[in-house]
Amino acid sequence: MLTHNGPRVSFKVQLLQAREEAIIQSVSHLLASKGFEAMTVDEVAADVGIAKASLYKHFPSKEDLAAAAMASVMHRAKAYLDSLPPAASPMDNLRAVVAWTMGLKLAGEMPPLPSQNSSLRAALINNTACMNGLSEVSDKLSGWIEAAQTQGSLNPKLPAIAVLYTLYARACDPALEFLKMSELHSDEEIVSLVMSTCFEGLSARAT
Repeated sequence: MLTHNGPRVSFKVQLLQAREEAIIQSVSHLLASKGFEAMTVDEVAADVGIAKASLYKHFPSKEDLAAAAMASVMHRAKAYLDSLPPAASPMDNLRAVVAWTMGLKLAGEMPPLPSQNSSLRAALINNTACMNGLSEVSDKLSGWIEAAQTQGSLNPKLPAIAVLYTLYARACDPALEFLKMSELHSDEEIVSLVMSTCFEGLSARAT
C-alpha cells in the first residue's frame, strides 16, 4: 500500500532502523572519545541499552560498527556539501567544509579511524556506502581545490591531492582537543584559530 510519501514502512522496520541509528550514534561518540582500539562492543551495547547478541544481529563485528559510523559521517558530509550555496566561491566552500568538520570533531561526532589497523581498513573498503560516500566527497572537494588554485586562492604549486589530505586531516587535528582542554576559548573560537593556521599559515604577513 502506498502513501503520499512512498511505500509504507512497517512499525517493526521503523524500530530496527531507529535501533541501528542509535547504535551508529553511540559508536561515533565512543570512537571519538576513546578510539577504535579502546572501544568495546560491550560498551556500545550497554550505551544503547540492548543485549550484545542483539547488537550482533545488526553489525557482526567491531570493525563493521566502525565502518557503519564512518559511512554515516560520509552521508552527512555529502548532505552538507550539497547544502552549500551554489554561488559561493570554491575557496568559501572549502573553508565552510573544514569548519563544519572541525565542529563535528569538537562535538564528539567525528570518529577518528586508525589507518594502520588492517582489519578495520578491510571493513571500510568492503563497506560500499562508506567507499561511495568517500569517493563522492573527495571528487567534489578536489574540484573545488583545483578551481581555487586556478583562481589563485590556493597555492597552484601544491598537488591537489596533498591539499585534499591536508584538509581531511583537520577532522582529526589534535590541536582542536588541546585548545579545548585549555578552556581558554569557545568551540567557535577554536575553529577560527585552527582555520587560520590551516588556510593562512603561521608566517607573519606584512600589513
